Amino acid sequence: MTLAKDHISGLIFLVVSVTYGYYAQQIPLLPGDEFEPFNAQTLPLALATLGVLLSIILIATAKRPSEADDTAEKVRYQFSLVAKLLALTSLYALALNGLGFVLASILFLATGYWLLGVRSVKLLAVASIPFVLVFWLVLTQLLDIYLAPGQWLAWLGAN
Repeated sequence: MTLAKDHISGLIFLVVSVTYGYYAQQIPLLPGDEFEPFNAQTLPLALATLGVLLSIILIATAKRPSEADDTAEKVRYQFSLVAKLLALTSLYALALNGLGFVLASILFLATGYWLLGVRSVKLLAVASIPFVLVFWLVLTQLLDIYLAPGQWLAWLGAN
């Protein structure tokens, strides 16, 4: 039996989702929260369930490659791109404290898109800036989550 890359990615996603669901059940609850309809475990468990369902759908609907098909594309893995994106993610984590969420996220997305082949500065800006600003607005204004502005203002002397 031959597996398509969609089967393999579906199986990996299934394992990740099941593992996430297992650890989501380990999230401690405050006393009395176990009887509430919405608690600290609700969204992680819903996300794990959605991941399991989507991975099963992906596995079930993936087409098997036939050995007689000469048009089957050759898979070329780009490990250097993966390494660059992992390094970029690490730099983003390090830059969050200094640059703040908005600036670090805009730079992270724009650099990630650039690494993936987008070279238009206008497209980089349109794909990065509005998404980060809307996400920041939802987190800070609607959900009332505090996001530190970063230390770059202190570096400029604008306390």
